[in-house]
Amino acid sequence: MSMNKKERVAVYPGTFDPVTYGHLDIIRRSAKQFDRLIVAVLNNSSKNPLFSVEERKVLLTEVTKDIPNVEIDSFRDLLVRFMKSRQANVIIRGIRSVTDFEYELQLASTNHLLDAEIDTMFMMTNPKYSYLSSSIVKEIAQFHGAVHELVPPLVETQLREKYKPKTDKND
Repeated sequence: MSMNKKERVAVYPGTFDPVTYGHLDIIRRSAKQFDRLIVAVLNNSSKNPLFSVEERKVLLTEVTKDIPNVEIDSFRDLLVRFMKSRQANVIIRGIRSVTDFEYELQLASTNHLLDAEIDTMFMMTNPKYSYLSSSIVKEIAQFHGAVHELVPPLVETQLREKYKPKTDKND
């Protein structure tokens, strides 16, 4: 890369609890648009995640290992501060619906207010994943339903492990 061309770095933030094929679709498509894409796992103490931040990072690292310009990281600060620390200036946000757009527009406006150099790029989710969310995946998995069309095989295995019936040792 020449010295005068600034590297284009974007951040795709989210909880990714767990990562779905919808997330992967956005990751793959975003990675084509930037020199580096940092997938940043939000460490949100107010939520009660199924997977720890470390587990989510491991799953994301594994399912994106074939995309050379993707990095996995995590943050617990303001997103705009994390982005500055990583020399990134574009936020990637996936949009599934009009409802998503309204919420994401609020976030984008707030982030722009906090740092005018940061832009948000909205990416429409592939229509076949428009209904898909991590919450739906967890609900199906909790009741031992099939999630193989919604998440990569490794994630499916980990979900099965998390929702394995507890066996009583006194039986």
